[in-house]
Amino acid sequence: MIHEVDEVLKDLLGGGALAGSGIDVALDAPTRDWAARRNSPTINAYLYDIREDVHRRQRGQVPVYDEREVVIKRRQPPRWFRLSYLVTAWTKQPQDEHRLLSAVLATLIPREVLAPSELPGSLGALGMSVPLSVAGIQTESRSLAEIWSALGGELKPSLDLVVTAPFPAYPEYDAGPPVTEGAAVRVRTVDGPPVTEERAHRPTQVAAARQARGAARGAARGGRGTGSGT
Repeated sequence: MIHEVDEVLKDLLGGGALAGSGIDVALDAPTRDWAARRNSPTINAYLYDIREDVHRRQRGQVPVYDEREVVIKRRQPPRWFRLSYLVTAWTKQPQDEHRLLSAVLATLIPREVLAPSELPGSLGALGMSVPLSVAGIQTESRSLAEIWSALGGELKPSLDLVVTAPFPAYPEYDAGPPVTEGAAVRVRTVDGPPVTEERAHRPTQVAAARQARGAARGAARGGRGTGSGT
């Protein structure tokens, strides 16, 4: 799931306001060694934090349908995770970096939700929209200063980008076929014969359908009787 979010972000950051600009998009940790090797303007999106969004956790099971809208499997609801990215711009001049960050904001601000059709692989197969937020209030326990200190670099302007993505839950369980016939109840005594009574109990849907067909036949007979008397 994480690599699929990476793929979506690279496409987003390389498009929008930066489409056709030739700006590189990297996912590497922006360490001093990486910065020293960089030789072209670059947007860096470094994944620095992964944690579950427990407020989205659900219980129970989710049905899985086939093309005929028949339940074929059941599975647990997906778990949602907050993927936090540190987005920075790297050029030779601070003003150019600020322009790139402005272009990133212009690209991401309108994209509050990513539709399932925009998501690749197993992420898109879930059929769920993925929320995205940029430059919001930082909720992770680590501050940006601590992150830069851990990377061994100097603090520089950055955007906090958070993608809350579903992670599919496993395993899946096969569902039994739909009930189409009634169930039989067999009653026996302790010392009696194997079967002393048998009663058929049909599903409510089957019984309702039979009642509807019987009412329709009765109406049809009544209509024919009225016609013959006139």
